[in-house]
Amino acid sequence: MPENVSAPEPELPAPFEPRDGVPPVLTDADSVRAYADLLATGTGPLALDAERASGYRYSQRAYLVQLRRVGAGTALIDPIAVPDLSAIQAATTGVEWILHAATQDLACLAEVGLSPTSLFDTELAGRLLGRERVSLATLVQSELGEVLEKGHGATDWSVRPLTAAQLRYAALDVELLVELRDAMETALADAGKSEIARQEFAALVSFAPRERTEDEWRRTSGIHRIRKPRSLAIVRALWTTRDEIATKRDIAVGRILPDAAIVAAAQANPGTMDALDGLKEFHGRGAQRYLRRWWEAISEANALPNADLPESALPPSGPPQPRTWAERDPAAHARLSAARTALTAIAEAQSMPVENLLSPDTVRRLCWTPPEPGDPAAVAAFLGGQGARQWQIDLTTAALCEALDTQPGAQPDAPVTGE
Repeated sequence: MPENVSAPEPELPAPFEPRDGVPPVLTDADSVRAYADLLATGTGPLALDAERASGYRYSQRAYLVQLRRVGAGTALIDPIAVPDLSAIQAATTGVEWILHAATQDLACLAEVGLSPTSLFDTELAGRLLGRERVSLATLVQSELGEVLEKGHGATDWSVRPLTAAQLRYAALDVELLVELRDAMETALADAGKSEIARQEFAALVSFAPRERTEDEWRRTSGIHRIRKPRSLAIVRALWTTRDEIATKRDIAVGRILPDAAIVAAAQANPGTMDALDGLKEFHGRGAQRYLRRWWEAISEANALPNADLPESALPPSGPPQPRTWAERDPAAHARLSAARTALTAIAEAQSMPVENLLSPDTVRRLCWTPPEPGDPAAVAAFLGGQGARQWQIDLTTAALCEALDTQPGAQPDAPVTGE
């Protein structure tokens, strides 16, 4: 436990009194409603966290939800036993949430009926402040001088019962979030970044994960080594089969068949199931268990007529890879080089990562097909249409307008990579 703790809170009624330093785990709707009543009478923001079983389960559902508010204490809720937490939502409507790395938890919290109306993200605050390391434990230590007990973040939270050590670890993740939020709010104000943070946090309220597409299989790690349509069909068939198994059994895909095995099979295109079994990448437990399914998928891919094979590459939906710009469009390359140089300078002056200043994808799209050259209003409108916040538009428009007027050879090229 942290050495320095906040001022003691009022005594909590049973069954919410912690025992041996571990808050109770609420596993029934009545207990959740009773805790919601406590939250409604509490004061200040609400600290939240969720534990998922990434690396073990296919779904990204929450397996434990941690909450803390002054006057209500800390509670741990088992969302497997109580999948509807709308009572918590109703009791805290309009209350600011405090999350660390909100984009990781907002989706799984929404699945159990929890969505913020306003929030403060301590990880994002750390990035805006230019902190080199922004993990929760690091920020708690650097900003508050406390040490969090760590070590259970990568455990399988879907297994029941959870151990006392796991529960203690989970409770600590919200124990100091309010204090951390207050310290970072002060730091943001001192840095003149309160309005920047306000706009960023407001944008997070409506955050939604990227939607899956029918070509999700093309995200297989190592697929860039596969060029032939028939081999790509094998990747697609194995990926789809794996996804079906993972969905049905709710097991992380890497525990069933790693991407490296899919790519190896596509490259080798084995002629028999024994030959498939002979690939070293198929010696894992999941690969062996479903060996016949993998072989059937490969056989189906090989039986496809040429007309049904996937294209080697999808039609581009945006600018090409920047590494090709110098040859394909020297003017666009010059614009991008100048824009990156200017944005790097602005980010350094603001003491924040350049990717938080402006999305790299937005910069590429702007420089590949720019609006009216030298027109700040057109550039600002373009940035806004790409989702840039007003603070980003205000800080970058003038520099981007100048960069868009850059001609090939007008200045030394900044490194242009394939990011």
